[in-house]
Amino acid sequence: MSGGASRARPAGRGSGPGRGAAGGSGRVVRKGRRAPSPPPGVAARRLAADALVRIDEGGAYANLVLPTLLERSELGGRDRAFVTELVYGTTRMRRACDWLVDRYLPDPEGLDRTARAWLRLGAFQLALLGTPAHAAVGATVEAAPRRAKGLCNAVLRKVAGSLPVEWPDDGTRLSQPDWIVRRLGADLGVERARAAMEAMNEPATVAARDDGYVQDLASRWVAESVAVAAGERVLDACAAPGGKATLMASVPGARVVAADVRPARARLVAANATSLGLPPERLSPVVADGTRPPFAAGSFDKLLLDAPCSGLGALRRRPDARWRIAPGDVAELAGLQRQLLEACLSLLRPGGELTYSVCTLTAEESTGIDVWLAVAHPELEVLPVPGDPWAPHGRGALLLPQAAGTDGMFLLRLRVPGGGGQAADSGP
Repeated sequence: MSGGASRARPAGRGSGPGRGAAGGSGRVVRKGRRAPSPPPGVAARRLAADALVRIDEGGAYANLVLPTLLERSELGGRDRAFVTELVYGTTRMRRACDWLVDRYLPDPEGLDRTARAWLRLGAFQLALLGTPAHAAVGATVEAAPRRAKGLCNAVLRKVAGSLPVEWPDDGTRLSQPDWIVRRLGADLGVERARAAMEAMNEPATVAARDDGYVQDLASRWVAESVAVAAGERVLDACAAPGGKATLMASVPGARVVAADVRPARARLVAANATSLGLPPERLSPVVADGTRPPFAAGSFDKLLLDAPCSGLGALRRRPDARWRIAPGDVAELAGLQRQLLEACLSLLRPGGELTYSVCTLTAEESTGIDVWLAVAHPELEVLPVPGDPWAPHGRGALLLPQAAGTDGMFLLRLRVPGGGGQAADSGP
């Protein structure tokens, strides 16, 4: 790790005065002695900077690389929480951090990524985490690698002296790409969009179900809205990591098939089901492509399609997502959502119910899908959706991040006409 603590060289044999097992003074030098570990605050900042470099330079995902680094570290619980706050917060707010420091750099474009990571880390602590200037500057400079110490000290002191600042625009203040600011402003209205983006810059809360599974309340409410009943056969068409599937399978007498196109993610669903003590007859994880599902027509009573989406309602939980998604991805994902819906509708028996959800706030993936369904499948009957804090949105409902401190979600519930009897148990 850049700037890590150095280790003392172990004593060797025949290495001259003072370097052997006994030096010229007769003092015994213990073999393998190491230099003291750095103070926790220094070690925490070094680990955070290491993670930031990996995310920025290597394209690592924050929620994947950070747990691995923390597991290998010797940090205690409090310092681990501090590292998580630093990494997630700095990643989320990197545009704002860059603006804060670039004003004092002669050549911002020429800055190497390691120095960039340390400057972002310091700026985040100063301007956005509320760390006192003496602590933020001093501890960051102490932890930084030797080659970056002088730059960090000079620039971060200037940043500290400039606070509070007047941000040049919402994109910089909210640390969002300009296209997301424009897109959500057009789809939600400027005020609601601004409030949503501000809410998604707050750390995600942890909510544990009664069975111990940690799941955002919005996701839990989506699974509950499917209204699974005993004896019903249910398909979760895009199930990984399995939070919604396991909640639906907790209904006594229900049988849930949890499908995912990627084998590794299907195994994750299976692992979560096992950890919660759900037997295979209650929850069956399978590898299946939702656009070409290997199930018999009319074989399910209820179906949840929590579709792949742009994730622009869950940015607080995925700090690097805003920097990975591109404007053209929204239309591409909406096309995939339509494909999945066409394939999934045929799997429902007459009278069967479809629940469509996405953790995004774009009109193209929410009301746009609703309008398309109304034209392509006018036979479908609209079912009630949750009330407050959900807001009516087309024929469905929208949950804004600022409404309940949850992820942002869109939900639509529809019924296939007909009925009379439940689906045959044809197996996955």
